[in-house]
Amino acid sequence: MPAAAPQKPQPKPTQSTARRPVLLDLPYAPLERSPLPPGRDRGWYITHNRRLKAMRLAIALLDSGVYVPNQARDETIRSTALKIGVHPPSDTTCHMVRELMRYCR
Repeated sequence: MPAAAPQKPQPKPTQSTARRPVLLDLPYAPLERSPLPPGRDRGWYITHNRRLKAMRLAIALLDSGVYVPNQARDETIRSTALKIGVHPPSDTTCHMVRELMRYCR
C-alpha cells in the first residue's frame, strides 16, 4: 500500500473583533421579576428601584464601551436608557450610575 502524504494542519478560524456584536446591538429581554417584600416604607422602594435602574444602566454603558465615569454624561446615560428600554433616568440616578462606574474601576 502506498503511504499517504502527510497533511498540513489547517489554521483555526478566527473571528475579527471589528464586527463582533456589542451587547447593545442585541435585543434585551425583559427580566423575570419577583415581588418586593411587603411592609417597607415608600422611600425604601424608591431607593431600591433607583439602584436597580442605575445598575442596569451602568452595565449597559460598560458593554457599549463607556468605561470612565467622565465619559458618562447625563445625555449619554439617557440615550442608553432609551436603547435598553427603560424610562429616562433622573439627575440623581445619573449621578448614581457614575458612582457605580467609579466603584467598578
